[in-house]
Amino acid sequence: MTAIERLFALEQFGIKLGLEPMRVLLAALGEPQRRWPSLHIAGTNGKGSVSAMAERALRDAGLRTGRYTSPHLAQVEERVALDGVDVTTRRLSEAVATVFAAVDRLLASGGLPHTPTFFEVSTAAAFVIFADAAVDVGIVEVGLGGRYDATNVLAPVAGAITTIAFDHERHLGTTLGAIAREKAGIATRGVPLVVGDVPPEAREVIEATASEADAPVIHAADGTTIEAGLDQGHVRFAATTPAGAYGPVRLALAGAHQAGNALVAIRLLETFAARTDRAVGRHAIEAGLSRVVWPARLEWLQRGPARVLIDAAHNPAGAAALASYLAMTATPPLVLVTSVMADKDVGGIVGPLLPYVRHVVATEADTPRASRAAELAAAVTRLCGGRLPVESEARPDEAVARALALGGPVLLAGSIYLVGPRRASLVAGGFAPA
Repeated sequence: MTAIERLFALEQFGIKLGLEPMRVLLAALGEPQRRWPSLHIAGTNGKGSVSAMAERALRDAGLRTGRYTSPHLAQVEERVALDGVDVTTRRLSEAVATVFAAVDRLLASGGLPHTPTFFEVSTAAAFVIFADAAVDVGIVEVGLGGRYDATNVLAPVAGAITTIAFDHERHLGTTLGAIAREKAGIATRGVPLVVGDVPPEAREVIEATASEADAPVIHAADGTTIEAGLDQGHVRFAATTPAGAYGPVRLALAGAHQAGNALVAIRLLETFAARTDRAVGRHAIEAGLSRVVWPARLEWLQRGPARVLIDAAHNPAGAAALASYLAMTATPPLVLVTSVMADKDVGGIVGPLLPYVRHVVATEADTPRASRAAELAAAVTRLCGGRLPVESEARPDEAVARALALGGPVLLAGSIYLVGPRRASLVAGGFAPA
């Protein structure tokens, strides 16, 4: 069994929230996470976009960057990038093997009470890679929640919370306040925490949690003026903060919600520059906003006349952002191909999209957590009151082929476990970013 195969075998252990195993493992590895300054980014939605914007800006500022995000779209190597390029299979395999060697020693000595999870091992491997590469800064996205997430072992230069909305309630709680408390668990003594536009209930909890940790809070909108207008689904954006002025630029990532993400990224980068000797100027920040690439987020692919819009809208807030984009771009009615996890809110995810859809093909992402296609189709039929044709096709590639055969634009949305592999299949089949 290769190191990567052994890594994927850990998926059977699921999610185990807690920091002590990670601390023990990193100590055995020589504390690689302490060998590079970090930015730590949490939030329900937007944390990947902010991570990508910040990484691009820091790279344009001349810094050697590491970026760790999750989950991946099609290949596990996508989780770890150096200078914006996914690491090679060989490099990741070597780091994973190093981590497993430490795991085996700890299990044999009783230093670890149980086998680490997939996310713990992959996170440790990313930290090893960043240390070996001597990155100037590592941008680390929280996997789930914050307080007990395996990434919450950093001593970051700054942290951020992008948004607070409902998702992963089984692990994080059933109120916005409870979810905010888990996200705000990344607050670290003396480390500024940049907070995006969050509901009042969440804001209050974040401020209280940060105060308990003696972490100063920077609300991204405070002292800031923004000018934003729409340009074919993208935002024309300019902002003035207490530290500088930026734009106007056309945000590379589509959707009105990216204006909020851009502001969080700006304030996070300003905080990083103020707390280090690394200059991140206006031009680098504007490049981060206008040149960043982040696939499968309101991304159009095209092959000849066939067009597919791909978006990893896997929770109600993400679906609302997607629906807003469809409304403001006056996109013709689409054929929706979707898969939703069995523990997710089907109505909250699929419901907002139905006004923009003329046909639905329900399918199953390649994970045991996915709803069965027939069950999802029945739920969607109830949601639309029978006004739309809804069919089921358990095989996702065949579901996409069926949607394309119906003609007109296709919307591939829902679980990232659906959109990631299907995007790879489409690109392999000749589709390219439009």
